[in-house]
Amino acid sequence: MARSQRRSVRKASGGRYHISTKKKKRDLARPAALTMVGTVRKKAIRTRGGNQKIRLLSSTFANVSSLDGKVTTKLEIEDVEDNQANRDFARRKIVTKGAIIRTSKGNARVTSRPGQNGTVEAVLF
Repeated sequence: MARSQRRSVRKASGGRYHISTKKKKRDLARPAALTMVGTVRKKAIRTRGGNQKIRLLSSTFANVSSLDGKVTTKLEIEDVEDNQANRDFARRKIVTKGAIIRTSKGNARVTSRPGQNGTVEAVLF
């Protein structure tokens, strides 16, 4: 079954919305990138208007900033400690926005969306 970006057919109360338009190709969603910890792999995807989006499929390094944001260093990702998006993502070492990663300088929270912009940016805490 195809993934959709459209509003659900059901209301919060359980009632149905009356649909006024047909399904369109523009409403389709792509599968999630699910960026993992490993050797660097990227994939370019054509988007609307002929533009490109870089999907980060796996990465070993993250650009980690200090709390004040003045110093940024490239550090190796040792492990995924926690991921609020899905409790199984930490076990599978999947990096998404908001994930807590362990680096040599301590734990850091991922602030970028690796599946959307192709890099892992994080902030120490």
